[in-house]
Amino acid sequence: MEYSIAVVKGDGIGPEVIEEAKKVLNRVGERFGHRFEYKELLAGGSAIDQLGLALPSETIEACKNSDSVLLGAVGGPKWDHLPGDKRPEQAILGLRKQLGLFANIRPAILFPELADACPLRRESVEGGLDLIVVRELTGGIYFGEKGYKDTEKGRAAYDVEIYSEKEVERIAKVAFEMARKRRKKLTSVDKANVLESSRLWRSVVNRVGKDYPDVELSHMYIDNAAMQLIREPKQFDVIVTNNMFGDILTDEASMITGSIGMLPSASLAEGNFGLYEPIHGSAPDIAGKDIANPMATILSVAMMLRFTFGLSEEADAVELAVKSVLREGYRTADIMSQGMKKIGTKEAGDRIAKAI
Repeated sequence: MEYSIAVVKGDGIGPEVIEEAKKVLNRVGERFGHRFEYKELLAGGSAIDQLGLALPSETIEACKNSDSVLLGAVGGPKWDHLPGDKRPEQAILGLRKQLGLFANIRPAILFPELADACPLRRESVEGGLDLIVVRELTGGIYFGEKGYKDTEKGRAAYDVEIYSEKEVERIAKVAFEMARKRRKKLTSVDKANVLESSRLWRSVVNRVGKDYPDVELSHMYIDNAAMQLIREPKQFDVIVTNNMFGDILTDEASMITGSIGMLPSASLAEGNFGLYEPIHGSAPDIAGKDIANPMATILSVAMMLRFTFGLSEEADAVELAVKSVLREGYRTADIMSQGMKKIGTKEAGDRIAKAI
């Protein structure tokens, strides 16, 4: 099989971790008889520097004409002086909107080999941790009406949280389908005791749930969910929530797994087209030093193989290769612990590719 992948290396450590992910993909191609073609594109800070804008139209069109998108990371202090609508991060929001990427899938997996890196009590995560957050990505407060107005108390700013029944329904279906293939347990997170948008969210999720009688559905307020994720994370299987709450919970989940450098993500459109990226930032302070952890990007490639290309065996091979390298005691700087063998970005990629 041949697959066309749009590659946005981005800023900071983005180019470094992307190169290691491509190395692993190429090994998958050799091992299983596939061919991956890459089209490198500009977005984020690098696009601003070269072209004067964060998301060129050429990048959008090339992404639309590819089978999938692989993204490194964008942004950094270099561009902090720019106004909000000109910053590198607008490239991410723009791609989500233009590509119809409405469902963000973020696994939070604590590998048993990394148990010592988890900040929680060992008994809280004994035996490992495996949960998924399904976040609605193109609606809610990030995309609602926003602006400024004069009030009797002075100048005020506003951002509107708005969801339609259709938007809630389609993300709920994604979450139920995912839960059905796992441990058949879904937790919907909202703030229905306060927000009207959350009351609509809950009613639609309940309605969709009638089509999935084999999946256990429960609801939880966002403040309680944030607490429970720290208190007893193993109670969760699949979590579904809105854009803003998902933004918060996924970063919280990343910390209980030991390192943000280990967590991949997928942003899916209808029809399984997807954009795949690590959830960590561009980390410009360590760029070019061969110390960044490429495993989140490599695991994002595994998600690409599974969700967009339908290559489950190949995805399993990548994930097993990562586990094998960890089991052998190799660690990048962010997950290093006593008695382990420290390796750099390139060696991590080499070892994982070789293990496939």
